[in-house]
Amino acid sequence: MGTFPEDLKYTKEHEWIRLEDDDIIIVGITDFAQGELGDIVYVEVETQGQTIAKDELFGTIEAVKTVSDLFMPVSGEVIEFNETLEDDPELVNSSPYEDGWMIKIKMSNKDEVNELMSHSEYAELIGQA
Repeated sequence: MGTFPEDLKYTKEHEWIRLEDDDIIIVGITDFAQGELGDIVYVEVETQGQTIAKDELFGTIEAVKTVSDLFMPVSGEVIEFNETLEDDPELVNSSPYEDGWMIKIKMSNKDEVNELMSHSEYAELIGQA
């Protein structure tokens, strides 16, 4: 079972968000998600510069045995992709909350953050409550 920081918000699809600025968030997948996927071999995000609605697809993550979709935790514009993941996708496995982050979003509706799960709600979802 993985660990996960208490200061982040979480989605039922196992993405996390960290508020970086008033309207900028950083997004990645949780330690639980990377553990379920296994060794990450590729992260594809072709939505940089696009405005995408909450729960819509922003990319895919490929592990040795599976490909999984990545969903927007909140509506907004994808303003940055963590290009380090192009050469080093396994950072998602080794550092899911720090070096393995995936995108930065400029939120278009900050209220959507309140719809995301807290640490305790996410713990319950993955059976760690």
